[in-house]
Amino acid sequence: MNAQLPRWVDLGLIPALNLIVAFLVAGLVVMLIGENPVEAVEHILYGAFGFGEGIAFTLFYATNFIFTGLCVAVAFHASLFNIGGEGQAYIGGLGVALVCLAFDTFLLWWIIAPLAICAGAAFGAGWAFVPAYLQAKRGSHIVITTIMFNFLAASLMVYLLVNVLKVDGTMAPESRTFEEAGRLPKIGWFMELFGQNIGGAPLNLSFFLALLACGGVWLLIWRTKLGYEIRTFGANPTAAVYAGINPVRITVITMMISGGLAGMMALNPVMGDQNRLFLELAGGAGFVGIAVALMGRAHPVGVALAALLFGVLYQGGAELSFEMPAITRDMIVVIQGLVVLFAGALEFMFRPVVARFFAKGPDSKVGKAKAGAA
Repeated sequence: MNAQLPRWVDLGLIPALNLIVAFLVAGLVVMLIGENPVEAVEHILYGAFGFGEGIAFTLFYATNFIFTGLCVAVAFHASLFNIGGEGQAYIGGLGVALVCLAFDTFLLWWIIAPLAICAGAAFGAGWAFVPAYLQAKRGSHIVITTIMFNFLAASLMVYLLVNVLKVDGTMAPESRTFEEAGRLPKIGWFMELFGQNIGGAPLNLSFFLALLACGGVWLLIWRTKLGYEIRTFGANPTAAVYAGINPVRITVITMMISGGLAGMMALNPVMGDQNRLFLELAGGAGFVGIAVALMGRAHPVGVALAALLFGVLYQGGAELSFEMPAITRDMIVVIQGLVVLFAGALEFMFRPVVARFFAKGPDSKVGKAKAGAA
């Protein structure tokens, strides 16, 4: 059914139904291994929101997913499927680390932080430029090239950390630890406003940067000429060309913005947590961002909420595997996979039923559409 649904149904009710079904199926899986699904949910919620340190870890993970979710969402609006967020975040981490290694001995953190933000965004955007150019000029499929560039980024990082940036006399493939000026301040003071103590959680200023990025993406996509061109090109590339929109320009700019957002994600683990450049810094966040963007319907508010959900699954899952040893980390991945399955691949499972239900109301948008067609 192609009838238009009210926005609150399309953006709220249908994703909620998909999510409920995903957790019901996950509950059945938990029951099959002999555990109580209600207790499992209690452990997840307690681990994610039951104490200050758990909340801080949840927001820490959500910060990564907000950046990568926005990365994928921006590309979605131009009908581009950027699967290269993982590699772009990797290369963005290189930019962040180079700034910190170069300036942390003689500059203050509030000077280094903006430089690191710009470097992370620039390196991520630069890494996305080549796939964008190949798509726009040579017709290479963006999915294939961005996947390839994920592997290239991983290989490049291994080479640099083993042969160039590794500290002499050590075997660990990582850079030296940044000085104090090369570290983002923790925001325990913010959590203390709500009576919570974050303990040893690495929640830092990049969380606020992620929220600012949500607002920036909303302004870009829905309140600027460039955003209108991006949405027009994504909706109908042929009509966009007839309207005078340059497809090469839009493809390249959109992908570079997308890559820049992924690159900024590296601030959180590199400058806010580990305070050094290390392997696997993205930690799979680039791929989780795809699910986040799908669940959030490529809208910044939806992306933030979906990122929070996956932050809950990551942090709450750690608590669950500790309290219920029978539920391993692999089982947590299964639950995450079910969420992705129902929120992404089976997104339209409930749409025909919901559309028929709302079509019965004469005042609904669907009913009005049918009346107008008649």
